[in-house]
Amino acid sequence: MTHALETQALDSLAARGSGHPEWIWRDGALVPWEQATVHVNAVGHASVAAVFEGIKAYLAADGRRLLAFRLDDHLRRLFDSARLCRLDLPGDVQGLREAIVGLLRANACRTDTYIRPWAFPRGVIREQMVPAGTRCEVVIDSWPFHSHLLTPRGCRAAVSSWIRVSDASMPPRAKTFSNYHNGRLAMMEARENGHDWPILLNDRHKVSEGPGACVALVRDGTVVTPSLTSGLLAGLTRDTVCALTRDLGMDLEEREVDRSELYLADEVFFMGTAWEILPVTTVDGRRVGDGTMGPVTARLEREYAAIVRGRSERHPEWLTEIPLDPA
Repeated sequence: MTHALETQALDSLAARGSGHPEWIWRDGALVPWEQATVHVNAVGHASVAAVFEGIKAYLAADGRRLLAFRLDDHLRRLFDSARLCRLDLPGDVQGLREAIVGLLRANACRTDTYIRPWAFPRGVIREQMVPAGTRCEVVIDSWPFHSHLLTPRGCRAAVSSWIRVSDASMPPRAKTFSNYHNGRLAMMEARENGHDWPILLNDRHKVSEGPGACVALVRDGTVVTPSLTSGLLAGLTRDTVCALTRDLGMDLEEREVDRSELYLADEVFFMGTAWEILPVTTVDGRRVGDGTMGPVTARLEREYAAIVRGRSERHPEWLTEIPLDPA
């Protein structure tokens, strides 16, 4: 079975082996990759407030199109994150959508591609506390990724001693780089203790999310996932899985989840853009089900894989088609 650490290593090798794209989109124009630079003094404090999105464009089953998955939803969340962080993000969803499509075509992307639009305060920022309304620079970069959908895999999870950031301290709904340090600390702890990925609890000691992915469990055929008020990012893969659960006629509960429910679950899985749908085989060393991907997780994964490749008739509104030029 391929564990999460091996999956991450394969993705890193794929990215390194592909080099870099020819173009990056920056503030309204395509810029050669080598020229898309900032001064070292423009990093630092500016990155604290920076917001971003992770989007995947899958090669369609017919091999003639890239299908950007839930592109507009991701871009709307980018603007929501900027609003929560009180940044002035130029442009609009339509403009960024057109920029992403143009970038993928300029780079002649012909394989599964990860897209990252991100925004950070413009220029050299010397103030430790970036003021409200700071004008941002927007960059879009991309690189190939290797999907692990429909392959045997699993990961070992552990409940972290680190608590997920709460809405009383900083907005967990915002997809901002600074929020991810919380998950980074939890990830390092999990791996040092012999696991792959952590599951964080919130300040009420209820299940929240993983480091960059939401979590769900299955008990007696019912899919259960923490509510959006449990300190988690409003995940689009989570929203997708919830919709597919309803589409397939399965029971779904969105509510507070106790830690002990993870130990009694028939199935547990992570869900996120980067991780797609990743089954959890153990939690704190306790085996989940029979230690392999369970039937509900597998059914959701099959439907998810069919949709992102354009093989399903469900939810065509989730796909933005990008025709490929003939090779």
